[in-house]
Amino acid sequence: MGTWGSGNFESDTAADHLSIVTARLVTEVAQAMAGDPVELEADEYWGVAVPCNLELLYLIAAQGHAGAELPQPQVVEAWKQAFMAVWERSVDGLDPAPGFKEERRARLLETFDRVAAAARSRAGRPGAAPAW
Repeated sequence: MGTWGSGNFESDTAADHLSIVTARLVTEVAQAMAGDPVELEADEYWGVAVPCNLELLYLIAAQGHAGAELPQPQVVEAWKQAFMAVWERSVDGLDPAPGFKEERRARLLETFDRVAAAARSRAGRPGAAPAW
């Protein structure tokens, strides 16, 4: 295996490991999005964990390390549409504090948009955007 620097992510083994970590995050999101929409409601586990996974993917990808894999941008856009539809239907039932709904909506949209933009910027790089 090759090593090209002294950093923690500057070897083929590290890139392989990062690929495994990011693939797990993407797979979890893909499975949640393909599952029961009730599980994506604002107060359900995947309603919270999906944006967390996406944020982690974005933060990892932003470092530019080899092995950080993202889904195709159109996949992220489809996830955004589906997730936000469930979120919009469920959030009012939680009686959110004034201003929370608007702030949270903006943050969720920003999260999906940042991951999609990162995926677009990585498109064309070998192995950077598998068709999840």
